[in-house]
Amino acid sequence: MSRTEPPASKPRVTRGNVYGTPGGTGRAYAPGAPRKKPRWGRIALVVVGVVVLIGLAAAGCGLAYVSNLDDKLHRTDAFSGLGERPGKTVDGTQNILFLGSDSRDGGAYDPKAKPNANEGTVKNERSDAIMVLHIPADHKKAYLISIPRDTYVFVPELNGHGGQKAKINAAFAWGGIPLTVKTVENFTGVKIDHVAKIDFNGFKKMTDAVGGVDVTVDKTVKDPRSKRTFKAGVNHLDGAAALDYVRQRYGLPRGDFDRVQRQQIFLRALAQKATDTGTLTNPVKLKNFLDATTESLTVDNGFSLKDMALEFRGLRPSDITFITSPHLGSQNVDGQSVVVSDKEKAIALWSAVEKDDVADWLAANPANNATRGS
Repeated sequence: MSRTEPPASKPRVTRGNVYGTPGGTGRAYAPGAPRKKPRWGRIALVVVGVVVLIGLAAAGCGLAYVSNLDDKLHRTDAFSGLGERPGKTVDGTQNILFLGSDSRDGGAYDPKAKPNANEGTVKNERSDAIMVLHIPADHKKAYLISIPRDTYVFVPELNGHGGQKAKINAAFAWGGIPLTVKTVENFTGVKIDHVAKIDFNGFKKMTDAVGGVDVTVDKTVKDPRSKRTFKAGVNHLDGAAALDYVRQRYGLPRGDFDRVQRQQIFLRALAQKATDTGTLTNPVKLKNFLDATTESLTVDNGFSLKDMALEFRGLRPSDITFITSPHLGSQNVDGQSVVVSDKEKAIALWSAVEKDDVADWLAANPANNATRGS
């Protein structure tokens, strides 16, 4: 695991009920459930708009249709000027960095801008979800690893920005996608093969396109910002409600840790709804979902939906395991609350990603895979 940062004194850590540590709630899907292999006549289309690989058996679609979707994606030079990067240890693996950006007023990266504590170089936009999707060489599973946005890391220097310790999402504000890639690679020691960024507003369109999704809430909670109340039990979320659900952190018992868990719960629910029969057999609903997905995505120049569809056509929502990068909870640094990485356990996890041994790591560190929460 590669890290380049100055030595730091040991901080005072506030421990609590920390999500992402061993001893989770177990599997969300029965391990013995039969797997129905999709046929190419109903191709498996990899759609990353939901920040997770989803196998979509799209009736009547083919490679030409997938190529058409590729043309709709927004492109960016995600790996510009990164310099020395981690090497690839295992051929055939894929590590895709997903960024969920919250640009309520729109936002654009200006590489010439000088960052400050309040704005940075990406105006009116911040990265509220940072995840690494690891696909093993055999392509039989997928592991989506969340890095809490407040994780305190060393942000390397790039184009005059960074070169200091900060919350990991500061990298996006200071240097857009390239600096975020450099920061994540420095933190994990894992080479990022592709990048996909989706604005949280895209969740609204995608959720409405599939007719909404259901999530289960343990206790009734009100969002003080949106003024929306999520009642104990099953909540059916339309697009607007889904957006509030994945954004909320104030009013939740564990703040941003609960927001990370909510994002994972929502993505699992959306993935399941996007691949159910009601969506796949409804041409209008499927087209609306795919359009909403591709229009909301920004990807690196080398990213290909067609290649993803061919490589990962056997993946299904039940093959996805959600993990949170191990941490020790929160602490106060210079008047701001940050998340402290559990260095020893984090190194073990990211080394397992690098060596393609995540399944073995999970045997000793069961994933949460929550299907309900705050």
